[in-house]
Amino acid sequence: MSAMARPRPRVAAAAATVAAAALVLTGCSSSGSSSSGEGQVGFVTVKGTNLSKADAGKRGDAPDITGETLDGSQAKLSDYRGKVVVLNVWGSWCGPCRGEAKDLQTVSEKYKDQGVQFLGINTRDTDRTNAVRFEQEQGVTFPSIFDPAGTQLLKFPKGSLNPQSIPTTLIVDRDGKLAARAVGGTTEEALESILQPVVAEQKQ
Repeated sequence: MSAMARPRPRVAAAAATVAAAALVLTGCSSSGSSSSGEGQVGFVTVKGTNLSKADAGKRGDAPDITGETLDGSQAKLSDYRGKVVVLNVWGSWCGPCRGEAKDLQTVSEKYKDQGVQFLGINTRDTDRTNAVRFEQEQGVTFPSIFDPAGTQLLKFPKGSLNPQSIPTTLIVDRDGKLAARAVGGTTEEALESILQPVVAEQKQ
């Protein structure tokens, strides 16, 4: 009886490994950051959704993301100070990233004349060609920083509105502070629900 029971831990471990691999392949991978959001005053998770926000005056600073873009130019988050920045973390290998790409492009075109800049962070793509092909196939025209090792993601402080998985979309206000976040694949409607209030702050 005991001999029959011995293989079970190995089977369980193998099953856990397969499950973890499946999560990575579907884009549901953790960035390794704190998932609670504790530590940033005013942090609010919208009940029943993957959306979170922080009230103006209670927001943490966004790190100065910088690097070479997929087209070979240079981009720096602080260069967009004075604009609202939509920062999207994605990978060409990520299914949910593919699902949200066209909606992100639609919103970027809709808000480009309202002081809004979209900027991507392409991560865990060891081959730049795959990322470029992804953008071409999805019709994405806004720039993305090539960050295969995820070094730029490590700049985000834990316990803030930081990337929690791939994809994650962050809203950075005109003062360079983290205002809102959508974890996982987002839609045009969901993204606008957290983007519009930040854009409107200029008019208050």
